[in-house]
Amino acid sequence: MSERGNAFKPFVSTSVTRRAGLAALLASALAIVALAAPTLSFAEDKKAIKVGIISGEDEDVWRVVVAQAAEKGLTIETVVFNDYTQPNEALERGEIDANAFQHKPYLDNQIKTQGYHIVPVGYTGVWPIGLYSKKYAKVADLPEGAVIGLPNDPSNEGRALRVLQNEGVLKLKDGTGILATTADIAENPKKVVIKELDAGIVGRSVEDLDAAVVNTDWALKSGLGPDNRIAQEPVADNPYRNFIAVKAGNENEPWVKTLVAAYQNETVKAEFDKVYKGTGISAY
Repeated sequence: MSERGNAFKPFVSTSVTRRAGLAALLASALAIVALAAPTLSFAEDKKAIKVGIISGEDEDVWRVVVAQAAEKGLTIETVVFNDYTQPNEALERGEIDANAFQHKPYLDNQIKTQGYHIVPVGYTGVWPIGLYSKKYAKVADLPEGAVIGLPNDPSNEGRALRVLQNEGVLKLKDGTGILATTADIAENPKKVVIKELDAGIVGRSVEDLDAAVVNTDWALKSGLGPDNRIAQEPVADNPYRNFIAVKAGNENEPWVKTLVAAYQNETVKAEFDKVYKGTGISAY
């Protein structure tokens, strides 16, 4: 403290001191009451949420979901992302309240590698992954040494390898799980060359490849259609259904039930079918 601070002692009247003391007591009492009083719960206070989605066709679907939610008293702001890695990170950080873009094998791997605390709360759709080519009309036409592109993230690479196995292009080791990698290839009779690429790039690379396994949403974005699809994974018992996800601990909140109901209805299904033209299938 400065010398001036030591020397200067202002006069303070007794009445002022008493008033200050009463004010302090009153503030303390109010603080105690505030602590004791019940506060609005998260569920009661949650009337507006942010939901992370992937850019593209899903934006059209979610415009209808937003309208359905508004009728139920829930305001949704969609936050659009351009790749698969961002929505879970944003959800974990609390920057958004929910997301809708992924299937269980992908989330399981994200939880394993990133330590996320995220749970699914309601299915949306399934997009059977397909093998596409602009050079060959059927799988049997693929030549020896054909270069085939695959998505390089663990869940989708395993999924893509199973498509190739189902078509007899290669065989995986016995007991290989859904997170198979190229290291799990046991037989490769056609000596195909696997080129691992980002899921968002593999579809746009078909021109430079003999064929590529592409997620349906990225196939649409890349201009690939049913005429280019020479094989597809089965729909029955498909473990890759997409869903709405939230932070663990929020799954039973009333706003979550409203959010899921805003998606899982005939109005949204009609828009879904219109937007995806049969390449995606409602999964609830």
